[in-house]
Amino acid sequence: MPATAAPRTADFLDQMTRAVEEARTVAQERFRPLSEDQLNRRPSPSKWSVGQCLEHLNIIGGLYLPVMSQRVRKAQERGARPAEFVKNGFIGRRLTAAMLTPAREKPMKTPQQFAPSGSRLPRTVVEVFIRQLDELLNVLHQARDINANAVRIPNTLIPLVRLRLTDQFAFLIAHLQRHVAQAERVLDSKPR
Repeated sequence: MPATAAPRTADFLDQMTRAVEEARTVAQERFRPLSEDQLNRRPSPSKWSVGQCLEHLNIIGGLYLPVMSQRVRKAQERGARPAEFVKNGFIGRRLTAAMLTPAREKPMKTPQQFAPSGSRLPRTVVEVFIRQLDELLNVLHQARDINANAVRIPNTLIPLVRLRLTDQFAFLIAHLQRHVAQAERVLDSKPR
């Protein structure tokens, strides 16, 4: 497989920002208007509801966003200058590639600590999700002023694995897109 040229950091951050903005639009237009019943409807007992998809994303965002924000702030304080090109690490590329594989081709098992609750979720799960998207947009904006290749983010499952911020953005946003698409499929499915 030929190596692709590394993207310019500004182009990469633009692409990530667009993806988050698209997810925010879906959340505003499709998820926010849902009733509590619609939010909690599961297509089958083994499938997640829209609310559970969002709760899962909120759990992940609650773990990563504060750390990412703190690490970016520290890099700003050190006066780190932006790198012209994105550098991806081997593990980061592999994790992101796995997340970009369509769920129908490669279903993934969610670790129990990141799984949504089985309980009925309130509509506030959507508001928390939108707030986290705004926070992610803010971190993406701030990352433009630092060397995002030099900032390391510990993995929540294996803390010794520390991804570059660029890899963490790519993985987190691929994960976001995967579960927003899952939630949209739930909305588009026929109620049982």
